[in-house]
Amino acid sequence: MSCHGDRDADHDQETTEPSASFTDSPAVCEDHISVTIGATVPTGFEVTAAEEVKEKIGVDARISKDRGRIYFPVTTDKLFQVHLLRSVDNLFVVVAEYNHYQFKESKEETLMELQQLAPTLPWQEVDQAVVAAEGQTKTENTSDMAKCTQNPEDSALETKPIKFRVTCNRAGDKHSFSSNEAARDFGGAVQEFFQWKADMTKFDIEVLLNIHNEEVVIGIALTEESLHRRNISHFGPTTLRSTLCYGMLRLCKPQASDVILDPMCGTGAIPLEGAIEFSSSFYIAGDNNDMAVNRTVNNICHIQKRRADKGNASGLPIDTVRWDLCNLPIRTSSVDIIIADMPFGKRMGSKKRNWDLYPSCLREMARVCRPGSGKAVLLTQDKKCFAKAVSRMGGLWRKVHTVWVNVGGLHAGVYLLKRTGAALGQTPEDLQDSRGSLNKQGDEKEDQEPS
Repeated sequence: MSCHGDRDADHDQETTEPSASFTDSPAVCEDHISVTIGATVPTGFEVTAAEEVKEKIGVDARISKDRGRIYFPVTTDKLFQVHLLRSVDNLFVVVAEYNHYQFKESKEETLMELQQLAPTLPWQEVDQAVVAAEGQTKTENTSDMAKCTQNPEDSALETKPIKFRVTCNRAGDKHSFSSNEAARDFGGAVQEFFQWKADMTKFDIEVLLNIHNEEVVIGIALTEESLHRRNISHFGPTTLRSTLCYGMLRLCKPQASDVILDPMCGTGAIPLEGAIEFSSSFYIAGDNNDMAVNRTVNNICHIQKRRADKGNASGLPIDTVRWDLCNLPIRTSSVDIIIADMPFGKRMGSKKRNWDLYPSCLREMARVCRPGSGKAVLLTQDKKCFAKAVSRMGGLWRKVHTVWVNVGGLHAGVYLLKRTGAALGQTPEDLQDSRGSLNKQGDEKEDQEPS
């Protein structure tokens, strides 16, 4: 028996006797069952995800101590709505949750305890929610899991064996076991209980074992593929996750008729997410790279075709342009919001080039953005260079808020800037630069005069 483990971090064990507490069993509300849904979200945008859950489903979400996760209750009749959330990457139904799980001292005792835990969990109650979720897309009344949870001993009679895998996500420095070891032993107990067949790639059911310090959550995955890949068919070297794009867009609160500009669009991930979710605004996507512009166009066509195939209006409020970032063919003070994933200086560009690029593009963004009301939401990992560039703008931009996020393992910042009412060319720095330029011209003229 082999199972799948992630985010492994082996450290010495310091634990006491276990003190586990289940979450409440799924409750029955008239004809509907209430279950707890877990969702993974872009790290740093947990509050944004909780706000979206409140707006669209009408329930309060709890943010996990393990960053990048939220939990919220939902009844089975509203289960389809969780798949419509734009801020979540993956979804799962919580089978059981232990807030203060005290692991045994030795690795062998801990792994044995995980094996003993598996058959005691309320699988059948959760299965009803899984069946309800499948019933919204299928006409069958039973799921693969239902065939086994209703009568595990008879599962061997099935002509087609159920395939599953266990994925363990572990974080913390006080565990004597690895993720792979926990997934292997817990998965072995699940296999023995249900008589399922382990398969790491072509599985029907994915059991999740999430361990964060003393917090243990066991669940059943509802998503086969992360929802952050929903819009993009043509990827680039630094394509941004659609869920992160949604968080950035919510930060700037697009309004009807707003003109929203992404001057470094890459594959068009940000304006595409905006055109789909905030469709009352108009989006202009541009880049100085021909391949990037082509990828954006192809991604737009992909979404339009997908919408047309479903019988929906295929048009999107978006246009694509190839341009020079520091010399935009945009009228002054004509853009309401600028939103961009700036080069980190790692896979794209370089840290050295950023020291010239950032000030130039921030000044050009200030030119096209509406003074007094315009906003910019900018993502970058080059925090020192960005802070210096903003300080050199002479008051054209004011930093309002920063969200710290994890982008491919890099600690980055999403900066919300407000365009001040300062006129371009009239800031103290502009006047100083202007005087310096005049003095330089005067010196050159004197040098040219004959003696």
